[in-house]
Amino acid sequence: MISETLREARRYEEVAEQYISESDRPAFHLSTRVGWMNDPNGFSYYKGQYHLFHQYYPYEVKWGPMHWAHAVSDDLLHWTYLPCALAPDSLPDRDGCFSGSAVELPDGRQLLIYTGVVSAGRRMGELENVVQHQCLAVGDGIDYEKYVGNPVLNGDDVPEGCSKEDFRDPHIWQEKDGTYRCVVAVRPADGSGMILLYSSPDGFNWKFESILAENKNRFGKMWECPDFFELDGKYVLLTSPQDMLPEGFEYHNGNGTLCLIGNFDEETKKFHDEYNQAIDYGIDFYAPQTLLAPDGRRIMIGWMQNWDTLAMIRMKALWFGQMTIPRKIHIKNNRLYQWPIREIETLRSNKIVYQNVICDGELRLEGVSGRQVDMTVSIRPVDGEDIYNKFALWFAENDEFHTALSFHPSDSIMKIDRKFSGTRRAVIHQRRAKVSHRNGALSMRIILDRFSTEIFLNDGEQVITATIYTDQAADGIKFITDGKVMMDVEKYDLI
Repeated sequence: MISETLREARRYEEVAEQYISESDRPAFHLSTRVGWMNDPNGFSYYKGQYHLFHQYYPYEVKWGPMHWAHAVSDDLLHWTYLPCALAPDSLPDRDGCFSGSAVELPDGRQLLIYTGVVSAGRRMGELENVVQHQCLAVGDGIDYEKYVGNPVLNGDDVPEGCSKEDFRDPHIWQEKDGTYRCVVAVRPADGSGMILLYSSPDGFNWKFESILAENKNRFGKMWECPDFFELDGKYVLLTSPQDMLPEGFEYHNGNGTLCLIGNFDEETKKFHDEYNQAIDYGIDFYAPQTLLAPDGRRIMIGWMQNWDTLAMIRMKALWFGQMTIPRKIHIKNNRLYQWPIREIETLRSNKIVYQNVICDGELRLEGVSGRQVDMTVSIRPVDGEDIYNKFALWFAENDEFHTALSFHPSDSIMKIDRKFSGTRRAVIHQRRAKVSHRNGALSMRIILDRFSTEIFLNDGEQVITATIYTDQAADGIKFITDGKVMMDVEKYDLI
């Protein structure tokens, strides 16, 4: 039975979306149907389609009582909005249905697990005396009924001293023997992050198994949105820590992302991390979630935003929030590599290729422009010449605006800078990353959509992501060098 709260949300989104034109949305990134979007939820393959839910407040372009929006796709690029899936309409989640995940049950139904939030009230606009616990809903891919036994995990199911207020973001998966496991983030007594492991024979009855991983104040504080899986012979834990401190050129976003790579001990049910890195080195990336596709690919998607850049909201816009391009991930040399899913190549048209072009100063190439672009640029010093001092690429550019990507081989620093992108707010506009290169030679693949850029360096060794809300008339692309640079450019429009 659909509650009036959920029915109202569904009515509202159907009406409000009619005021948003197709051209005012990203062309191939999922944006919220209307209102507010944050974390991806329930990223899964079900009934022959990819399903993606997300944190959602339909009524305003700002965070509010959390609902779950819902969209489906055959190719992870063309999305169809489905009705709002969850609303805060029951006692265990009356103040919000927070992040979670999804899995298919043996009887063909889809099981959603999410964090229900209950508070004693609000003070100065903030919830106070909050309790977070884990809840279930079961449905057919469109409508979902909340489990009468909610919550299925609560404060009694966390280790002694752990917070009942910061206990959230369950991620569920099915083991080969048919049983289920779930990781949940919690704040322990030391104030930092901890990931707990639970198991269930049927997805409904859960028991505590272990403290899977502990932060011990190494990487920020509370760890949000965990995801745990095996990949290329290693185990991977993805989280989004709050209040991170930078370490060299890692972890420059205070609310950042963390990839831990290591091993899992099945006897003790503990994860032992050996390597760590940021997941994204740009400005706008948070709360990634993965799925295992039917063809065996591990695919990741993230919220293409950051909690510290919310002033980038466009004036009078009726939507705020978009997801990244889904990315195939793999482990190479004990690092997480990311690459746009191959499906994006079906959008390519108008191929343009330049080889062995020398840039010495400023250069434009005929046919190389646009705001829906898939472009690979490989750079290197000119044979026999000294290494260049700087290479820069300006895009979303005209006489008034541009966003710049620049590289200095002397210190191996790549920087993105969007301060001239048209924003009127003093939010974060720059990020720097230390990248690998061979005497100034490196490659970069730049994906441009109407309101974003994603830059994949050296076959996906690092990724730089940023939103840009520059006027769409600014569609120039310009190359700028200090010293001579040899370039190969392969550019497609994405239609």
